[in-house]
Amino acid sequence: MTKVHSIIVLLVLSAGSLAQTKETAPRPLVFTHVTIIDATGARAKPDMTVVVVGDRIASINSSKRVRVPENAQVVDATAKFLIPGLWDMHVHAFDKNLFSPLFIANGITGIRDMFSPLAAINQWRKEIKAGTLIGPQIVAAGPIVDGPKPVVPGSIAVSNAAEGVKAVNTVKQGGSDFVKVYSLLPRDAYFAIANEAKRQGMGFAGHVPDSITAAEASDARQKSIEHLTGVLLACSLKEDQVRQEAAERKLSGANRIITSYIRDQAAALDSFSEKKANALFARFVKNGTWMTPTLTVLRAIVLVGNADFRNDPRLNYIPGYLRNTMWGADAFGLKSRTSEDDANAKRVFQKLIEIVGAMKRAGVPIIAGTDTPNPYVFPGFSLHDELALLVKAGLTPMEALQAATRDAAIYLGLLDSLGTVEKGKLADLVLLDANPLADIGNTKKINAVIVGGKLIDRASLDGMLARVEAANKN
Repeated sequence: MTKVHSIIVLLVLSAGSLAQTKETAPRPLVFTHVTIIDATGARAKPDMTVVVVGDRIASINSSKRVRVPENAQVVDATAKFLIPGLWDMHVHAFDKNLFSPLFIANGITGIRDMFSPLAAINQWRKEIKAGTLIGPQIVAAGPIVDGPKPVVPGSIAVSNAAEGVKAVNTVKQGGSDFVKVYSLLPRDAYFAIANEAKRQGMGFAGHVPDSITAAEASDARQKSIEHLTGVLLACSLKEDQVRQEAAERKLSGANRIITSYIRDQAAALDSFSEKKANALFARFVKNGTWMTPTLTVLRAIVLVGNADFRNDPRLNYIPGYLRNTMWGADAFGLKSRTSEDDANAKRVFQKLIEIVGAMKRAGVPIIAGTDTPNPYVFPGFSLHDELALLVKAGLTPMEALQAATRDAAIYLGLLDSLGTVEKGKLADLVLLDANPLADIGNTKKINAVIVGGKLIDRASLDGMLARVEAANKN
């Protein structure tokens, strides 16, 4: 081949490559004149233009200085607010056809699953990656690790230290992202799990077992404590006595455990010590122990017998297999509860609200989770309830928003790509019609959701909700 022929071939190949690049290059998605609430803690930034290319935020600039790329999909976001995609950090999302649309329609672009069959979670991930399903990013525990007689069917039963070590290996080999510990673990098994998880480079999180104090769990570097388990007890001047009495009156059965919980918590509250509480919170800060309060589910335990609370229009999105079983007449052990139990549940919940605020002021890191689909904890919707409850507890609207965005990303070790609205980060975003810093309830006023750079407008979100509602009428 002559030199001239070679040059011609190269030019033809280059032209073909350029044409192919132009055809396959993603069309930019541009939001103009938007107010950005980036969740870093900075003030809202008005009249900005955000350019998304592919699945990443390519640039953020003042609308006065930016030039919109050619062929862009432009969204005029005047009077609208852009926040990071939300994370629900405590869910049980075993049904992708139910949870996926409800999460996305509520601006939830990531979840931490605390117990679902990994086969179901992996199938969900596979479909999302293939583009056949729109859904959130998922970090998952897989099976719960509990004591010899587990509370939840499908858990790994552990009786001693050796079985605890084996359980960690089983969980890791099964593809879990972390170890979920539960209420009935024996002491030796718990500490063996803590040591083995550390050796394997896995985090562990969950309940504080009945055999362990919250201070011990923190010292063992349990990454997060769910539902504030063990916290109120650890603030009691009669902690050992209350613990012993609780062990003696422990009731069996999943719903009866809630009745036991109410009575144990009430006993601890009667001897609450602010001095012990402050020392415990300082310990959490020192050890880097996170809290996932799940105030939504704790509130549901209190209000589940209230007819107005149960008459929630969001029930239209809940399938019969939930409404007729765990959401039914004996939800949260209603049938075994007395009027005294109900009164105690109310005052315990009020104290837990106060404790969350005190922990935040002390510097304890908090993430937002709901524990859906426990009774009247609605998939997707209830994360917004959780944010409102965090504000009620004393967090600012920015701090509550961060608990579901930036701080969730910090907890997961993903802040380099998630959690804030910044250049280079993944374009998981929510466009709101009102300012959540003025009223945290405005996180519910969703105009559009952006998942991996793909815009899902309000009409499409409404379609998702309508399909779930229609499916649950059958």
